[in-house]
Amino acid sequence: MTAPNPDPDPDHTPGYRPGAPGRVGETPPGETPPAESGTTFTGPDEEPTPSRGWAAVPLTAVSVVTALFVAFFIVYAVWIWID
Repeated sequence: MTAPNPDPDPDHTPGYRPGAPGRVGETPPGETPPAESGTTFTGPDEEPTPSRGWAAVPLTAVSVVTALFVAFFIVYAVWIWID
């Protein structure tokens, strides 16, 4: 038992024009979608990264939060030690 040929029969393929004997046929214009135009738009431009570390405001905010966190645990440890 042999499997049927999955290739379409050129005699019954719509839009197919057979070529001369010994040559491959062709598909007329309009039967296939146009080729890709390329990558004219690849997305938004990337913003450059900051060249000099952190800004003053975020660094100050992180430092204050860290200091408050450490101070809380120091006070808590002293409070437990005194009690």
